[in-house]
Amino acid sequence: MDNIILNTYTKIPNLNVSRETCNEFETLISMIQEKNKKINIISRKSSKREEIRGRHIIDSAQIIDFVDLNYNTTCDLGSGGGMPGLIVAIVMKKLKNKMKIKLYEKSFQKCVFLKEVSKKLNLNTEIIQKDIFTLKNIQTGTIMSRAFKPMPVILNLIDKNFSKYKNIIFFMGNSGREIFNDTLQEWDLDYEEKKSLTNDHSFILNIKKIKKKKL
Repeated sequence: MDNIILNTYTKIPNLNVSRETCNEFETLISMIQEKNKKINIISRKSSKREEIRGRHIIDSAQIIDFVDLNYNTTCDLGSGGGMPGLIVAIVMKKLKNKMKIKLYEKSFQKCVFLKEVSKKLNLNTEIIQKDIFTLKNIQTGTIMSRAFKPMPVILNLIDKNFSKYKNIIFFMGNSGREIFNDTLQEWDLDYEEKKSLTNDHSFILNIKKIKKKKL
């Protein structure tokens, strides 16, 4: 593998990325590009290999130090093309951690893709083709959400549909600060944040507790 590609992946904090793991990331990129010719896994405007590597792979992998490794499962809500769920599953394999990554996605075609990748890369995943809003009493460790639904909608979902979880990871984009400030008007949140590696205007939230305010 090209050393330039290897050096690109060294940007991921707290993760000594092996050549094998880099190869799996690159295989995923190839599979995304191929499937993207048929269905929109990602935006076709950002489907060049270098863009996928930065905007999706590294962006997803940077949350690894927020994922609680002491639980048997982690959930990816509205997984879509598998970011961050597939990325975290690849990292778990590298860490030799047996945690199962549950990918909730209601699109049949995208679920087919998630299963194809999981099989090819031998990932410890469970693909759940259901509308997450219809499920109740869900239990898990970490909950991940990237480009799924607005933050208040997801908090309501977790508050009503999850009976047990450890923490919630949100990817906050260019308008994230305004959205977050508005959300804090309705919710008391115990959280920490860190600056995104891939966008100067983005940040990552790690939320430990949520409580809806009585307005």
